[in-house]
Amino acid sequence: MLTEQARAVLAALDESKAEEVVIIDLAGKTSIADWMVIANGRSTTQVGALADRVIKALKEAGGATPAVEGVPANDWVLIDAGDLIVHLFRPEVRQFYNLEKMWGVDRPGEKRQEA
Repeated sequence: MLTEQARAVLAALDESKAEEVVIIDLAGKTSIADWMVIANGRSTTQVGALADRVIKALKEAGGATPAVEGVPANDWVLIDAGDLIVHLFRPEVRQFYNLEKMWGVDRPGEKRQEA
């Protein structure tokens, strides 16, 4: 079940027009977090704005100030809120790193090939 912080982040991303939002349940797969959210912004400006909105939403949901990496370049911003990790990308950068493949899920609009 999603935490209050995860729901707040998803709402903030929706309100801010983030694209291709994916949430991955990491419980039982790793000890780094329980949830991972991955989303796109159309430009570095939008990625930075998304990051600001997500950080604000996390604080409003009662969380501590998260650790943030990738600002001010804003090609890939990582927000570590403990049990929730948020990755915000420009589309080209997201496609290059393809984090969804690492965690065994499909990117929006893509299907994994069966072996």
